[in-house]
Amino acid sequence: MAASTPGRAEALVDRLHGLHPRLIDLSLERLQGLLARLGHPERSLPPVVHVAGTNGKGSTCAHLRAIAEAAGQRVHAYTSPHLVRFHERIRLAGTLVGEEALADALEEVEAVNAGEPITVFEITTAVALMLFARVPAELLVLEVGLGGRFDATNVVERPAACAIASISMDHMEFLGSNLAEIAFEKAGIIKPGVPCATGAQHPDAMAVLERVARERGAPLQARFRDWDVAEGAYADAAGRIPLPRFGLRGPHQHDNAGIAIAALRAWNPSWLSDAAIAGGVANATWPARLQRLHGRLAPAAPWELWLDGGHNAGAGEALAEALRDWRDLPLHLVVGMKQGKTAEGFLRPLLPLADTVHAVREPGQHLAMEVEEIIAASGSVARPGPDVVTALARLRAEEKPGRILVCGSLYLAGEVLKADGTWPE
Repeated sequence: MAASTPGRAEALVDRLHGLHPRLIDLSLERLQGLLARLGHPERSLPPVVHVAGTNGKGSTCAHLRAIAEAAGQRVHAYTSPHLVRFHERIRLAGTLVGEEALADALEEVEAVNAGEPITVFEITTAVALMLFARVPAELLVLEVGLGGRFDATNVVERPAACAIASISMDHMEFLGSNLAEIAFEKAGIIKPGVPCATGAQHPDAMAVLERVARERGAPLQARFRDWDVAEGAYADAAGRIPLPRFGLRGPHQHDNAGIAIAALRAWNPSWLSDAAIAGGVANATWPARLQRLHGRLAPAAPWELWLDGGHNAGAGEALAEALRDWRDLPLHLVVGMKQGKTAEGFLRPLLPLADTVHAVREPGQHLAMEVEEIIAASGSVARPGPDVVTALARLRAEEKPGRILVCGSLYLAGEVLKADGTWPE
């Protein structure tokens, strides 16, 4: 798969990697100092919904944005990681940031930072906050990069609402060795008096969220206790809202959509209506989340090619729940993962549902796990791809038509989208 030529903005991001030796170094002090020198743009933002979680926070952000836009509102969004181009991380009033605007802002913030040590995520968060403060909008959807308590996005002192999606074991080297410790880091976005919505959680994680919310006087809206999505409707103490078919596929999206709705209803902006909620749920999109591809890689009908970026044990469970409805056709998994991820935990719930499994390692994929390691994690069920294009060709030649799902890594998803010619917008 050929690599694209970076523009001026991406070249600047590459250069900024040299300012701090560690890609991830959770702290607020460096960014707080830079924001002060920039005139505190984080204090001049539209209302913010701050979103954390292990799995589903990107989809929750997509539902928040879609609901607000269905109500005719202008929405900023800050999400990560990007799949194809860095510009995907910053959305200004509904449109991805342009090349010149991003490059100019990067140069401006780089000059103010004056070579001080800072991570790339911190400096690009400063860029995003500066742009969000300068462009009018009615809502900012702000996604945590990693954890929450010391994540760069937590410089926003008082959001309108918070949302915490499903918490599971991931990034243990930064967040803790058990679910309670990880949940405590995620709960770091909960602010005194600010409503927070959360979905279905393991009891260990929920106990932490409830304790932190109680200590901070933050109203916690929890699924099954305060709200639910079931039988084609959202329901809470304020009433029942019929919902159409979801734009994002999979039963796990009921949780993500419900978190978005609960957060907005707890905040209760004047523009929120039942019609906007229904329209947003129907029209929400988010690339590489059970996304069907129709581009250069897609085989001819009746074959189907799908893509999902889930990459940890919790994502594997959610994906397996969605795939149980796919038994009308053979299912072929093409799996590529990032080094350091627990491939066995991701694959365990998926292997019983697959007719064949193919392990791949794309040459352009960031920190790609070796094919042999994926095969070992599958209990030798998987066969070597060894790359996506070769695996797809072999399937078309040797197997009966069915569904092919490429999964296991957002970095792999980016490479597949580039090869398919499908660019996130």
